[in-house]
Amino acid sequence: MAYSEFFSCAGWREVAALSESKSGREDKNVELSEKRGDLTKGGRSAIKENAHVVAMSLLSDETETAESDRLPSAAHQLSMPDVFIRRARPKPSQVFCTYWWFAYERQNIFYNKIQNPKGPFWTDDATLQLFKFTNAYRASDRVSQFLIRSVQKAHLPGTIDIEETFFRTMLFKLFNKIETWRLLEKSVEEVCWRNYNFKRYNEILSCALQGGNKIYSAAYIMPSPKFGHARKHSNHLVLLEKMMKDKVALQLQQMGGDLSRAFDLIRGYQGIGDFLAYQYVVDLNYGGVLDGSENAFVKAGPGALDGIRKCFPEMGDYTSEDIIRYTCDMQEVAFAELGLHFRSLWGRPLHLIDCQNLFCEVDKYARRHHPEAIGHSNRTRLKQKYRPISRPIEYCYPSQWNLNEKRRGNPGCNNDFPV
Repeated sequence: MAYSEFFSCAGWREVAALSESKSGREDKNVELSEKRGDLTKGGRSAIKENAHVVAMSLLSDETETAESDRLPSAAHQLSMPDVFIRRARPKPSQVFCTYWWFAYERQNIFYNKIQNPKGPFWTDDATLQLFKFTNAYRASDRVSQFLIRSVQKAHLPGTIDIEETFFRTMLFKLFNKIETWRLLEKSVEEVCWRNYNFKRYNEILSCALQGGNKIYSAAYIMPSPKFGHARKHSNHLVLLEKMMKDKVALQLQQMGGDLSRAFDLIRGYQGIGDFLAYQYVVDLNYGGVLDGSENAFVKAGPGALDGIRKCFPEMGDYTSEDIIRYTCDMQEVAFAELGLHFRSLWGRPLHLIDCQNLFCEVDKYARRHHPEAIGHSNRTRLKQKYRPISRPIEYCYPSQWNLNEKRRGNPGCNNDFPV
C-alpha cells in the first residue's frame, strides 16, 4: 500500500469543506457517505482513500469553535482518550495520520516477509522499499531478536540466572552489534561473568579494531565513559565491571517491575543518558531481570522528539512522554477511525516502547512525505538504504509474553489479530 494513495482522493477538498459545515452529525454523515461512494475504487486502495473521510466524519459536536483552532486534517479530528482532557490539549498535524498509516503498513511488511521471505517486494510504497525503517514492534527487529534468542535465551521458559543474564545483556547492548557478540563467543570458552577477564576481552576487541572491523553498531551514538582508558571499548568494559561489582542485577531484581526506578539506577552510571538507560531497561525486561509492564514507563529519545514535534506542533501542556502515552492509549480508536485494519503482534497491542520508536521512524518517513514539517534536529535526508538479510528470522519473544505458541500456530500467513 503506497502512502501517496492513502491520502489521495479526488473529492477530498469537497469532503473537507463539507465536514466544516455546522450541520448536525447525522446529516453530515449521510452526505459524507454519499461522497465516500464516489471516492471508493475498491480493494486496498479504497481503505487508504477513505481514511481521511472516515476521520473527518467523526468531528466533534461542538458548534462554537474558533476558526484559528480548527486544523484541516483528519489527525485533528481523531478521538482523544478522556484521561487526557485535563489541561490544554495537544493539537496534531497531518503527520499524525501518517504515524498510524506507517505503523499499519510497516506491520503488514513484517507479516508479508514471513509469508514470502524471498520477496521481492512486500509493499508498494517506494519509500519503504528503498530505505531502512525499524519494525512497528521493537522486539521484532533483527538485533532485538538476536538478543532475545541468542544472548538472553528469553524465549525459553524456566528460572534464569539474574546476574549472568544482566551481564550478557549489558555486554551485548554496550556494542549492540551481532558480529561483535559472535566474535566474543568464538574467542572465549563461554561469554559469562564467571569466566570474565578484562585483559582477554579487551585484547579481542582491540585486535578486531586493528583489523579494520567495526565493533559498535551505527544505530545510535555510544558515548564513552571516562575510566582512564584510551579506547572507548576498554572504558565500556570497565563500566560493566563496575555495574557487576555494584550488584546492579540484584538491585534491579529487588525492584520487581518498577521500570522507573530501574531507569534511575542505570541512568546514574557514567556514559549512560536518558535514551540509553531506557533502552537498557526495556532489554533487561525482555530477559526477566526486571518483571514490569512496558506500559508502566517511557522516555522519549532524540528521534522520537523530532517525530513528536512533527505530529504535534502544538503540544499544549503535555510532555513528550504524555504524548507517547496518549498515542498508545488511543491506538484502537485511531486505526478504526482511519479505516486501517492493524494486525497486531499475535494479539499483543503496541506498547509504549513501540509507540516511542514509531515516532522516531515517522520523523524519518516525514522527511520525504511531509518536508514542510519541522523537527528539532532539522534533518532532511534519509541515509540508510534497505538491504534484505540473507536468512529469514525465526521469530521468538520473551516467554512471559505468551506469544511463541501463537506464532507457531499461526506464523502470519493468515494472521487476523486486531489490536
